[in-house]
Amino acid sequence: MQPEAPALLWDACEASKRAVSIASGREVGDYLGEWILQAAVERQLEIIGEALKHLRAADPETAERIPDVHAIIATRNILVHAYAQVDQEKVWEIITGDLPTLISVLEALLSEVEAQ
Repeated sequence: MQPEAPALLWDACEASKRAVSIASGREVGDYLGEWILQAAVERQLEIIGEALKHLRAADPETAERIPDVHAIIATRNILVHAYAQVDQEKVWEIITGDLPTLISVLEALLSEVEAQ
């Protein structure tokens, strides 16, 4: 693993945890009805995508170990550049379905660094 990788993995992992925390205890209707929740989650998704974009550039081998890394980065690009087309129901699916798995993967990669 390249020297820059652990910090980028940590950033992505922490942002993932924050996004899940924001949605914790809420239903999809709560999320869809609260623009401030949406904005907070979108910001965390942007951080995740940005960190993984930098990881892909700095350490492509480690980045490729993250399932759907290219789709995660693409999601960040949509949030930043095509913000008017964001499907908040899809964002909810990401928070509740995809992020818990991503957190597990990122934590496993970070534990490899700690074991060294």
